[in-house]
Amino acid sequence: MQNLVEVRLKISGSRIKFGMTKRKLNMLENQLKQSIFKRSLPVYLAVVLVIIAFTAGLLLNNKNEIATGQNEPVKFGQITGDKITVPEYLKKDVNFSLFWDVWQIVQDNYIDRPVGESKLLYGAMAGIVNVLDDPYSIFLEPQESKKFSDDLKGKFDGIGAEIGLRDQLITIVAPLPESPAFKAGLKAGDKVIEIDSVSTENMNLDEAVSRIRGKKGTTVKLKIFRPSDNKYKEISIVRDVIKIVSVNWEMKDNNIAYLRITNFNEDTDQRFKSVVKEILLKNPKGLILDLRNNPGGYLDRAVEIASYWLEPGQVVVQEEFTGGEKKPYLANGQAQFKNLKTLILVNGGSASASEIVAGALQDFGLAQLVGEKTFGKGSVQSLEELQDGSSVKITVARWLTPKNRQINVIGIEPDIKIELTEEDFNQGKDPQLEKVIEMMIK
Repeated sequence: MQNLVEVRLKISGSRIKFGMTKRKLNMLENQLKQSIFKRSLPVYLAVVLVIIAFTAGLLLNNKNEIATGQNEPVKFGQITGDKITVPEYLKKDVNFSLFWDVWQIVQDNYIDRPVGESKLLYGAMAGIVNVLDDPYSIFLEPQESKKFSDDLKGKFDGIGAEIGLRDQLITIVAPLPESPAFKAGLKAGDKVIEIDSVSTENMNLDEAVSRIRGKKGTTVKLKIFRPSDNKYKEISIVRDVIKIVSVNWEMKDNNIAYLRITNFNEDTDQRFKSVVKEILLKNPKGLILDLRNNPGGYLDRAVEIASYWLEPGQVVVQEEFTGGEKKPYLANGQAQFKNLKTLILVNGGSASASEIVAGALQDFGLAQLVGEKTFGKGSVQSLEELQDGSSVKITVARWLTPKNRQINVIGIEPDIKIELTEEDFNQGKDPQLEKVIEMMIK
């Protein structure tokens, strides 16, 4: 089209473009000028630009550049075999006047009007992300964005359990050690059916987290289904301040070092460095790395931790983008644990960064994995902070192990499978830990 207004962005050697005719652009501008929203025009134009970007299937951030692929249509629609059937109405040119029509209908006709413009704006932005149908891509309003940032810093009020979405059900990924959730008996894999008598059916992760969170001393009641028992249970948990100490260690009998990482948070790298020095001074026979119920955290922390075993330049993990493009993350340390016999404990609560470390060491034959299959949270989220304090957490890639094994959904299989039953848990037994100690002694 001769009068096409184009926006072009160079991505990995290819170019992605989208556009509309100048005539349509002028019509849109006139509609905006004539609307009752003229006084807030900069805000609404920003919304339009956001919609354009997502319609083009494009995301940019300060670390990654991602697109749906050169000359590839936006992937909305029904999946038939390996093909995606896109409804005809989604193939047409975008008519942005529909957006303003809906906005005006709500403002003119909704029974409890007026509806705050900020509320509609945040709702529109959340809708853009929700339509991706990805449980890990969410729009966070300023308050929720702050909570998310506080989590990564290692301190918050709540029950101390990581949750995820599995089979479209809110699922406990991992209760943190010694947390209220752990003490109340929540286990990795528990399905949360109700939160304070509110059904979690069709509830997104953001809402579930908001309902479970609360001030110290208050109580939340969860109705859960435990697949291993095929039973429903109601568990009341008193919230508390959750302070995460991400790295702990001790010497076991027979000169065996036991190292537990509960999260890959801001403090993990510095804590781990201190622990490494202490462990090496003890000259242990072997090292047990416990990643059970570790829900993950920062990618760079996982790379740094794995670098204590891998040689500099070896691949720790690969990010796979749309179209199959891969970006490797390489070990950057001194491999101080390379020659130390290492066994890693994993279970269904080992997710994300935990799976990266476990998968890398398993691929290079530097450690055996003992326990149960990991959770399978192998997608990459980018957190984009917006100027008002809100943010967008969006999936931009998926993780592969150094040997190109897919982590997402599939998880990492242990070399030696040992279950920890509820009976073991109730009796204070840990057959998984007992097994790795036995393997170390031999």
